[in-house]
Amino acid sequence: MGALSVTAQTAPAPAPAAPAVAITVTPAIVSHYMFRGQRLGGASLQPAIEASYGSFVGGLWSNFPVKDKVPGTSDPEFDFYGSYTTAISDTLSVVPGFTAYYYPDADAKAGFYKFTFEPSLAVNYTTSGIKFTPKIFYDFVLDGPTFELGAGYALPLKDLGTELGFSASIGTYLLNDFAKNSTPRTKAWGDYWSVGVAAPFQLTKESKLTVGFAYTKGDGAYTKVGSTPKSENTLAVGRGVVTVSYSYAF
Repeated sequence: MGALSVTAQTAPAPAPAAPAVAITVTPAIVSHYMFRGQRLGGASLQPAIEASYGSFVGGLWSNFPVKDKVPGTSDPEFDFYGSYTTAISDTLSVVPGFTAYYYPDADAKAGFYKFTFEPSLAVNYTTSGIKFTPKIFYDFVLDGPTFELGAGYALPLKDLGTELGFSASIGTYLLNDFAKNSTPRTKAWGDYWSVGVAAPFQLTKESKLTVGFAYTKGDGAYTKVGSTPKSENTLAVGRGVVTVSYSYAF
């Protein structure tokens, strides 16, 4: 009787599961609203909602000042944003994105824009646990670039079940059409930097509370109309900012 030959057939690998949509809601409160070294308001509410699907992220961030309001800039403000992350390696990724800034109560007669649009391109590189992020923005309405370099490092605190997230950034901007309907055009330029630390506390599987502090400062900030002498941008100051946020993911 001849031997029975059996050929084993390998089952095809299962198709990878489609990425799930994750949504995170994050109400927050800050002691000052600082943006690129400029104080745009005092204590403010900053609710946000974000959705992610695989490498895509999109969301809405908003600002509602409750003290020291700066009319036309942040009262209120709605920022619609999106980005896509492409991994080059375990330590390197490229992230194109955009932010659309909307100020519904901005007074155009006073030189404020109701809407600006700013694409961006970032590179994330991680080495020795430190994540470096050079990034370039270009606002097509304000007509100018912003260059920024950020860095972040997470220090585990296992006994407390959390970590300290340290962050730092430095940036510079040059805007050629800073004020709406300005003839001749108004330029604005300046530098800024910030350092901060934050600690998240996991409350449940879906929710966490994060407490943070950062010091941010604007330097060498000026505006200039045509050939007139430059004027100091009085919104560029240094402030310590306390942030408390609660996030819920589902």
